[in-house]
Amino acid sequence: MEFGIATVVAITVIVYIIGLAVKATAIDNKWIPVICGAAGVILGIVALAVGMPDFPATDYLTAAAVGGASGLAATGIDQMVKQLKV
Repeated sequence: MEFGIATVVAITVIVYIIGLAVKATAIDNKWIPVICGAAGVILGIVALAVGMPDFPATDYLTAAAVGGASGLAATGIDQMVKQLKV
């Protein structure tokens, strides 16, 4: 069984960039995790729909979960970088 790590990382990177773009707007920062999670869900479903090779989901519910987790991981990565800057 192969795990589509490259696809999941790609979703995380794209959502991280979306999060940075949202941060540059007037939208309150408290909404960034929600936006990142929703963007991840959408990208996960799109990845399954277009038939991305090695995507680690075979149905839309799992694709949404993988995408959502990847989107929320982008928020966690942002916070990790922020906390490590001492």
